[in-house]
Amino acid sequence: MPASTTLHDVARAAGVSVRTVSNVVNQYPFVSPATRERVLQAVTALGYQPNLTARGLRLGRTGVITLVIPDLRNAYFAELATSVMDAAALDNVFVLIEPVGFDRDRELQVLRGPQAKMVDGILFSALALGEDDAHLIDTSIPTVLLGEQIFNAPVDHVTMQNVEASRAATEHLLSIGRKRIVALGARRGEVVGSSGLRFRGYLDALEAAGLPHDPELIGTTQSWHRADGAASIADLIARNIAFDGVVAFSDTLALGAMSALQHAGLRIPEDVAIIGFDDTDETRYSHPTLSSVDAGRDEIASTAVTFLLDRIKNRDESLPPRRHLSKFQVIPRESTIGNVSAAHHSS
Repeated sequence: MPASTTLHDVARAAGVSVRTVSNVVNQYPFVSPATRERVLQAVTALGYQPNLTARGLRLGRTGVITLVIPDLRNAYFAELATSVMDAAALDNVFVLIEPVGFDRDRELQVLRGPQAKMVDGILFSALALGEDDAHLIDTSIPTVLLGEQIFNAPVDHVTMQNVEASRAATEHLLSIGRKRIVALGARRGEVVGSSGLRFRGYLDALEAAGLPHDPELIGTTQSWHRADGAASIADLIARNIAFDGVVAFSDTLALGAMSALQHAGLRIPEDVAIIGFDDTDETRYSHPTLSSVDAGRDEIASTAVTFLLDRIKNRDESLPPRRHLSKFQVIPRESTIGNVSAAHHSS
């Protein structure tokens, strides 16, 4: 992208005035759809980047927020990003996506570095930072926490009912007669965090059913990609560990596990029933279709955006931090209840 690309270049390419380009870039409503589309095409073709700092000084707000997530390769975070962008677009707010991996320094840089002051606010889903890092969040920048790593920060927090939802997923397997259920995606020693909370829900379900917990049925993984799910289940099969159910702590883990089960000649759900977590789009198109837990991704996105925009508009007011837990629903599909029953439970 040429460093010298200006509003004048965009205006010349689109055949409009500089003022019209400025109106489109700054999201003013008094531009015809046809003209707006022509300007946006020119913006894309020339790679024009608006000066957010100057815009913020002029308007008091940039109209841009940042969504900080660990990894766009993970289907859940990719779909969460889409839901956030859809929710923000209703208020004509742009979203910058910042995938930071699992890097503590990168998370801190996005939270506290100079780029944090170039946007109106931050939606932050931490994985590297933890409960002891709550004090590091800069409360002068409107921020909403997502996820389960930090629970006591002095900012709004939107998350899901991990324990309860995982318990419901495990109870679904128990309800169809499965008793040797693998907890796939556990991380030994983790208490706070998605894995630790979902493992607690799994244990709660077993205890309520009067079933002992067998440590051999913990499918540990380093991350939650398909390869991790496949490798963990393949290891259990190779060690001749008997199991008839799998509660996977993410859909990607479940999809990898299904591949390993099928490669070993095991039938789903006849030999092993499996349920995932997140209800990502791919669950509807796997073979068999994958049962999952809809943990309220769209609700999380819309609530988080609403909270953040409220903080941005009222940033001079001192309001106590808000907490929101999304609703969840178990979605039975073929991987637990077979073809005929799934047709009557389709989502």
